[in-house]
Amino acid sequence: MADPPGCCSTCATCLLCPYSCQWVTAKKEKRKGLRTTKYDCSWFLFLFCVFLFTLVWLYFAIIILNDFHNFSEFIFRQRKLWLDWPLVLLIATALLISYSSVLLVLALCLQLCGQPLKLHWVHKILLILTALVVAAAFTGLGIKWAEEWKSARVSLQWIFQQYWLQGQILALGHATGPFLHIGAVGGMTLLAWPLASFIYRTRNTGLRVFVLLVYGAAMIALYLAPLGIASPCIMEENQLPPKPALVGHRGAPMLAPENTLMSLHKAVDCDVQVFETDVMVSADGVPFLMHDEELTRTTNVQAVFPERAALNSTAFNWTDLQRLDAGSWFLERRPFPTVQSLSPGDRKEAAEQRIPSLEQALEAAKQSNISIMFDLRPENHSDYQNFVNVTLGVILQSGIPLQQVLWLPDGFREDVKQQAPGVQHVYGRKRSENEKEAVLRINLPYQDMSSEEIRQYRQENISVNLYVVNQPWLFSVLWCSGVSSVTTNACQVLKEMKHPIWLLVKSETDVLLTKINSLMQE
Repeated sequence: MADPPGCCSTCATCLLCPYSCQWVTAKKEKRKGLRTTKYDCSWFLFLFCVFLFTLVWLYFAIIILNDFHNFSEFIFRQRKLWLDWPLVLLIATALLISYSSVLLVLALCLQLCGQPLKLHWVHKILLILTALVVAAAFTGLGIKWAEEWKSARVSLQWIFQQYWLQGQILALGHATGPFLHIGAVGGMTLLAWPLASFIYRTRNTGLRVFVLLVYGAAMIALYLAPLGIASPCIMEENQLPPKPALVGHRGAPMLAPENTLMSLHKAVDCDVQVFETDVMVSADGVPFLMHDEELTRTTNVQAVFPERAALNSTAFNWTDLQRLDAGSWFLERRPFPTVQSLSPGDRKEAAEQRIPSLEQALEAAKQSNISIMFDLRPENHSDYQNFVNVTLGVILQSGIPLQQVLWLPDGFREDVKQQAPGVQHVYGRKRSENEKEAVLRINLPYQDMSSEEIRQYRQENISVNLYVVNQPWLFSVLWCSGVSSVTTNACQVLKEMKHPIWLLVKSETDVLLTKINSLMQE
């Protein structure tokens, strides 16, 4: 069998140098002994697997960005080290995927040019390290952050079904589907050229048949996989549920220091309906806003009280707490990229923030006519019942309408119902089938509720709030599912969304699919 024409000598040299570190020309007589062996083929297969592995990790990295601020907080609590971990994650992932992509492109070009695939030993070591790093990332994700597997499942259900109904009717002028599926289809299509070249050159009939069968099976699976996946965003436009209400997670933490009055006011500017926060009780019985059990992340306690910095927040009295700066950390550590775009006035106001008491927060919520939802922490404290009583006393004395107070803690809930019967109770669990108590509001992670469950709860007039939802794609999925509200860090982003990113009108989709079927039959 004659060899197909290769590429020019200069091109072959430019390809072989970075891939094999060998300066040879493309002339056949000058590269005797440089032939692709089975050993070389095995390394090419390993390269391809590493590329797919890193590509999958890139997708996961993009998905978990919705929740990555939680990881940054976790690292700080463990190591007292604050970095922009989402940026670190994206840079590291981009480097890994770029390296394996460049090598794969070089290998495919060498195959098309008829050049040997002699991968240099340095690349072999780096590919092994890349595979180990990605494997370690997946392992860490499974051990420390297993709920993110559910996040990926939510995104895959939405993306694949959207593309199946949109990308497949691209020839009729409809919109293209999300990048994941179209990228896979494009990549497999481009792979057909080097595979055809490989099949043309190989003399092993069995290997030819095997490669063709594997490639054909992969393409069929790629095109048919979306058929078994459902999407909540396929409906008549007039059936689209109302836009979910926004709950400000600790206020508006991308625009102001969390759990401060500035954060509450910024959340009001974002049209949030509920200010979500966390309440602690000081040593002298004053409820105040604070999420962490220690004060080190969101105050300057290490500078003011260095000997007591590691103590629980409840060990400080209110006078000491008022001495702490609760805003400068926000400007110094910049927990979100949005901090860089703050105006000089906002920067000045942020630097002046102090820890607010619950009384101050209730007064601000009453004046702004928004609800306030909070957890009372720490629930394992020996004096927790007193914490509940003190907190209820502040609520009742504040004059805020009790229906604007959403109570999250499960401890001593019956006492709360007796002392403040107008308070709205929110449950952090699903309703059981045999439950006698009327559960009207639930508050759960978005990973724990399926679209079917959300629809069922909505039909039964049960309000469902899911947290923490920051990315527009995720907000769109939950909007289509009919969720009542979402807790978010990015209220300024979700506020501007007037429509889900993807919404397929079912009747139009059926018509287009009918046309496609008729064309295929012809």
